[in-house]
Amino acid sequence: MGSFDYDLFVIGAGSGGVRAARIAAAHGARVAIAEEYRVGGTCVIRGCVPKKLLVYASRFAGDFADAAGFGWNVGETAFDWHKLIAGKDTEIARLEGAYRSNLARSGVTLIEGRAVLDGAHRVTMGTRAITAERILIATGAHPAVDRTIPGIEHAITSNEVFHLTSQPKRVVVIGGGYIALEFACVFKGLGSAVTVIHRGPKVLRGFDEDLRDDLAAALTRRGIELAFEARIARIDKTAGGLVVTAEGGDKFACDCVLMATGRHPNTAGLGLETAGVALGANGRVLVGVGGQTNVPSIYAAGDVTDRINLTPVAIREGHAFADSVYGKIPWQADHDMVPSAVFTTPEIGTVGMSETQAREKFANIDIYKTRFRPMRNVLAGRDERMLMKLVVDAASGRVLGCHILGDDAAEIVQMAAIAMKMGATKADFDRTMALHPSAAEELVTLRDKWVG
Repeated sequence: MGSFDYDLFVIGAGSGGVRAARIAAAHGARVAIAEEYRVGGTCVIRGCVPKKLLVYASRFAGDFADAAGFGWNVGETAFDWHKLIAGKDTEIARLEGAYRSNLARSGVTLIEGRAVLDGAHRVTMGTRAITAERILIATGAHPAVDRTIPGIEHAITSNEVFHLTSQPKRVVVIGGGYIALEFACVFKGLGSAVTVIHRGPKVLRGFDEDLRDDLAAALTRRGIELAFEARIARIDKTAGGLVVTAEGGDKFACDCVLMATGRHPNTAGLGLETAGVALGANGRVLVGVGGQTNVPSIYAAGDVTDRINLTPVAIREGHAFADSVYGKIPWQADHDMVPSAVFTTPEIGTVGMSETQAREKFANIDIYKTRFRPMRNVLAGRDERMLMKLVVDAASGRVLGCHILGDDAAEIVQMAAIAMKMGATKADFDRTMALHPSAAEELVTLRDKWVG
């Protein structure tokens, strides 16, 4: 080990890389971490955190409108885009500072710049060569953009959206995944006119069908225009703004085009081929047990492996790697029963199998679901309904999936995920006392199987 500059060299100071570096250092390893942009990675700098701040901002308009039904006279309101972005920037700077401080306190050496692999135990940073017994790739992913579309240079991605100098009045969002829909709701809530153009027949591919259908209906009711089975032919810049033309000839005038059509692993130009690391579709790093690649000294964690691309998963993978290799505490990140959320308005919280997935795996499935008008919506005069759905294995009674659409769906599902991870059955849910009055109590009062 003394022949290497470091025991561990981490490429990428995002959530997974930082966690791996800090835990490995706590176990006594000599650790360095390289970052070419800002410490914190996608989640902290231009993903989960700033996006959630914008989501919060976008929901106040609805709160102001709903308040009248409860006797409040809110009066005239006005939104200031520049103040929101400035506040967001201040918070992101604070969090980046905290990440840097935590690395320093942990004894991890932060090296700012781009690191490129130059073998199984060597990286280069400019003219500097650094050796390490092990290397962890934790470089995350980036927005996928189809560069063959004429005029694509006029579009932005989720990277640039946080730095718009002014709020666009008309936005076209291209894509039907969670990032596309979250930003569509953000802009709509802040007062922009929004159109979502998606090449598929439904939004949120891979989610439960009831969630997909009910969310699309809710977005339409909120005034978001959804254009399905439409592919982009070109984007033109005109005196009046931008015009997006679909292959069928339909045109959509706007001031901003946001491309949100998926993400690809950040592996290009990292020297992975030079080191002999095997890559899969979209350039993802192929890993086996413990995140180890086909090169024994090189590991990978997080979105760069393109498995479950969620921040908590990357953190668990990085932590498990460091504990297993440097702490002699072997364990693996568990990719089963991982809860997730879509912070649209209304939002989605989901964990476990969709109904379709369950029917493919189990012989007999019971479905319990309800759609109801939450108490808050009654006095507010809002007709929006909440969906709660449980997918159950009829033979064992085990709850296989829990799917919620509505206010605080993510908060509710996080708690349901604990029970489901422990193997909770529908009978366990039924035996749990309801907390009244709450929306979440519906999860323990569902009695009748859905027939339809």
